[in-house]
Amino acid sequence: MVTKARAPYTITGNKVIVDYGAMYCDSPEQLIQSPLFAEIVERFLLKLAGKGSPLFSFAHAAMPGLKTREMAGKFVALFKLLASHTADEIIGLGGEYGGLLANRERLYEFIAELYNFWRGHERVIYHISPSRAHYARSSLHHAQFITANEKFRNLVLSVRRKIGENLTGKNPAVYRQLPAGANMGVLAEHIDWDCPYELSHLKEIPFILLSLIEPPLMLYSKSNTRKGKYVEIPRLTEDLTALSPAEWFCFPAKVGELTAFLYFHQDFITLGLSMSNLFEIATYEEIEGKKPDLLMLFGVQHGSLPADAVFLEDRGIHIGLVRHCDAVDYFGYFKKTALTLHNVAMLQRGRMPVHGAMVSVKLKEGGSANVVLMGDSGAGKSETLEALRSLAEDHICEMTIIFDDMGSLGMKEGRVAGYGTETGAFVRLDDLSPEYAYKEFDRAIFMNPSMVNSRLVIPITPYPRIIHGYPVDIMLYANNYDSVDDDRPAIELYDGVEQALAVFRKGARMAKGTTDEKGLVRTYFANPFGAPQRKEAHEKIAREYFNAMFDTGVKVGQMRTRLGIEGFEREGPRAASMALFELIRSLADGKEMENCG
Repeated sequence: MVTKARAPYTITGNKVIVDYGAMYCDSPEQLIQSPLFAEIVERFLLKLAGKGSPLFSFAHAAMPGLKTREMAGKFVALFKLLASHTADEIIGLGGEYGGLLANRERLYEFIAELYNFWRGHERVIYHISPSRAHYARSSLHHAQFITANEKFRNLVLSVRRKIGENLTGKNPAVYRQLPAGANMGVLAEHIDWDCPYELSHLKEIPFILLSLIEPPLMLYSKSNTRKGKYVEIPRLTEDLTALSPAEWFCFPAKVGELTAFLYFHQDFITLGLSMSNLFEIATYEEIEGKKPDLLMLFGVQHGSLPADAVFLEDRGIHIGLVRHCDAVDYFGYFKKTALTLHNVAMLQRGRMPVHGAMVSVKLKEGGSANVVLMGDSGAGKSETLEALRSLAEDHICEMTIIFDDMGSLGMKEGRVAGYGTETGAFVRLDDLSPEYAYKEFDRAIFMNPSMVNSRLVIPITPYPRIIHGYPVDIMLYANNYDSVDDDRPAIELYDGVEQALAVFRKGARMAKGTTDEKGLVRTYFANPFGAPQRKEAHEKIAREYFNAMFDTGVKVGQMRTRLGIEGFEREGPRAASMALFELIRSLADGKEMENCG
């Protein structure tokens, strides 16, 4: 396979991806004369022409007879002059810009909209360290990259302002320090890893060792829900892994205790980099010479797949493949593919994967409890825990999230313990309180914020906590469809294993629009990510863990969040959280536990 060189920059869809080493600019002249600047101006003109904008009519009238690319060239030349001369000085020089400068108000509007057009793109800069030079591990190199990004942002801002000031002859009364450069950045390096021969071309793809984000970041993907099921395929064929390394990156993630090499095509780069708000980045030492536990190729363009997302096991590596199409342009596919691989691997290791949330709650009055809430997407797990945090704030001194969406149960010191997978959360914005959303604004990546099923990705838990292993005290199924009355309390505890398994196994919930499902649906153990595909193994392991929980006094039951019932989107999780708080307090009262110290 012939490896082509990476392009200095790529514009794909609404994304601009810039190799900062190849496109380095440290002066207004270099910025304005760059090929990227010229292409952005040309694309802006084409957009104006396509919608019949008066701004295009203004440009066309000032430069009659010119093609769009020629018009863009004239604008670039004028902007270069305006970066160092006033409009009056340019007119005094004579030349060909009189038509554009004759209507300075309209030209200023053109410049402002061009700036907005640039900022409307998802903008990524990257730098790949010299092959196997180990520079990307250096804190000095990190600092240099961060400084370079700040210089780029300031350069774009200063050029925009200087051109505007020289055009109007006025200084702005208000300066808005908008993120005008890149809103995401990547420092990467080629690292030699224990790669099967059939995948040797993957060694040409650099690993991301530093991710830079300028939040709050708004991303708009082509899809906003996850559809279909994960299908297992028998083997990995050569055509499925055919790719051009120059168009790919690898995000090396720690998914719980497992190491995952998550490869993605550049068309999905902003979603791929958003993983840094969700998973711990693996270190150089965890990559070099090592074979990953999990491997994903996101954006497969060749071969035939029976579904948008598939998985298999090959030579001890759990591999996921996601095809290149608009339907998978959604962060949920990144996250859930990695977690499906994790779950299958956990079942092989004798652990039970859990689609749900786990939190460790410590009370001010003394005592604590570790709670697992199992439930599929939209069941009300995150909403109930956030309601618990806010409503019982006067009584709770610490809440530690162990996992927010996916974890596993293992045995530790004779007890069932919970282990997490993610250091962040991918939460549904529609069902969160405005207070919570605004509180997390400055760290968040917002996904399609104006649409149904809008989400945000936020960091929530340090990595050492998610792999620590916390003994389970309470295990509840999150039921979002049942009402609450005298016969059906917010929390119902079970007397035995069979009663509990029947509810957890059924996995019923009211679909909330987070997938393509509608109405009341059922998913085996509320977990379509590996559990149904390995049902025989899962059934055996689940029974072992439920027996262990009942044998050790774990409170097992279901919690009615009513999140799927119209009108109870807020009240349901709030009432459930108060019932959960009372259960935690009663459990703590019966134990000898240390208080908040």
